[in-house]
Amino acid sequence: MTKLFWNALRFSPVVFAATLFATNSALAAEANEKVTSVSQLAQATQSQELGQEVTSVSQLTDVQPTDWAFQALQSLVERYGCIVGYPNRTYRGNRALTRYEFAAGLNACLDRVNELIATATADLVRKEDLATLQRLQEEFSAELATLRGRVDALEARTSELEANQFSTTTKLVGEAVFSVSDSFGGDQALSSSTLVNNPNGATRDLDSNVTFSYRTRLSLNSSFTGKDQLQIRLQAGNVIGNNSGTGGTGTNMTRLAYDNNTSNSVEVDKINYAFNLSDAIRVKIDANTGEFYENINTFNPVFASSSRGAISRYGRFSPIYRQGAGGAGVTVNFNSQGPFTASVGYLAGGSPNTANDPSSRAGLFDGDYALLAQVGFQPSQALNLGFTYVRSYQNSFGNTNNNLNLFSSTGSDLANRPFGNVATSANHFGVQATFRPSSTITVGGWAGLSYAEAASNGTGIAANTTVRSGDNAELFYWGVTLGLQDFGREGNVLGFIFGQPPKVTDNDVRSAAGVEQKDADTSYHLEGLYRIQVNDRISVTPALLVIFNPEHNDRNDTIYVGTLRTTFTF
Repeated sequence: MTKLFWNALRFSPVVFAATLFATNSALAAEANEKVTSVSQLAQATQSQELGQEVTSVSQLTDVQPTDWAFQALQSLVERYGCIVGYPNRTYRGNRALTRYEFAAGLNACLDRVNELIATATADLVRKEDLATLQRLQEEFSAELATLRGRVDALEARTSELEANQFSTTTKLVGEAVFSVSDSFGGDQALSSSTLVNNPNGATRDLDSNVTFSYRTRLSLNSSFTGKDQLQIRLQAGNVIGNNSGTGGTGTNMTRLAYDNNTSNSVEVDKINYAFNLSDAIRVKIDANTGEFYENINTFNPVFASSSRGAISRYGRFSPIYRQGAGGAGVTVNFNSQGPFTASVGYLAGGSPNTANDPSSRAGLFDGDYALLAQVGFQPSQALNLGFTYVRSYQNSFGNTNNNLNLFSSTGSDLANRPFGNVATSANHFGVQATFRPSSTITVGGWAGLSYAEAASNGTGIAANTTVRSGDNAELFYWGVTLGLQDFGREGNVLGFIFGQPPKVTDNDVRSAAGVEQKDADTSYHLEGLYRIQVNDRISVTPALLVIFNPEHNDRNDTIYVGTLRTTFTF
């Protein structure tokens, strides 16, 4: 068998000769005479007027024995006579050629090869070589027939797909999340506003109640140039924000990553368009429900997905990326070949609310907004760092129930509205990191500091508490994550998340009794999950979420949320 392959390889320079001769002969034609047709060009390559016939590679003045193609040229010249140089005895092997030049030269060289085959010259193309090729073809006839059958089958399937495809420009992507969950512990958590206004008020038992809920999404992803994408996403679900149990857990700290309640109605959840300005610049325009965390790197790749990542809302990534969520705007990503990347974005989160105030000033530039700037630094494949700044503004108009939500329900009630429903501006600073010491271990984390300022006068969360324009509040949060990929089986993930949700650490606002309006204690978020990848389309994730001192108050009992999430993608 080895001898047969070796003999076959002796014939392979004929193919290589065609390629190299194509380059040289076509270039000679271009250099000496203008041609007006393919046939004229092919004939011209045979003419002695267009080039200098070469009988030895040493006749080519610009080809040196140290050149990487010297031996190939030597074989082609001396064995096949399939090389033509320029009249000045140059070869110009580094020059580019057009497809027309290639076709003309190849045609001429194939004529030469056919001539050699017909004459069967002893030292060129021998009859033994052809016999060897014939024996190889007979020996591998079964394999060749199988390959031909596979090609025919692929062509038939391709034709069928082209005839019955959904669209030439649009791809349908679906996802369905089904969840069984329950919360248990002592009493429901009392919010910051409840504790401030009624510190001795009665508590209510956290009624354990297993619930089954779902969220489905269908995305129509269209591309018109191959490098752009228009997304139209439909969504429906009935996942309650505060989880299971009568009245829920009493705190948004237990919100699930995939919660969404459309009362089972289908809604147009997203419309956006992304395209490239250049190879290094990507632009995404959100027409509705824009979210920074879907547009830029959040430095938490293992847990960022709402359907396959963390089981909790807070565990997905730093809350700094939730600023401006739900708005319309634009995000631009700059990706260079070096270690640095950058992103800038603007989202206008408000919408006119004429039921409250026709002049509520909730447009693109005079209502709720968030302006983001981020720099990424990846000095190695193992380490990736992100530094993020966001300037945000929120007023009570255009928000659900006229309530502010500074961190999109990922901290305490007080952290999300440190001045009550008074218009609030804030400067947010965040640092994020991802470290991968191996292909199966990912360590991540984030920390954030926010400085909020009351933008008008009003009333705080405590009754009869006055908020003055210019009052300041300071907020802090952090989190660390550990992901073990391929744990137990390829595709599976064992994950742990621990951290402190957003907390008010300092506030100028005081109650009527002179008590500073800040979170009294510290909540801790602990989460463990194990994603079982059943196959490429189905994953099952059992998880447990524990919130210690909910609402940053040790008066509240520890709350546990157990969840079994199943995700289907298609």
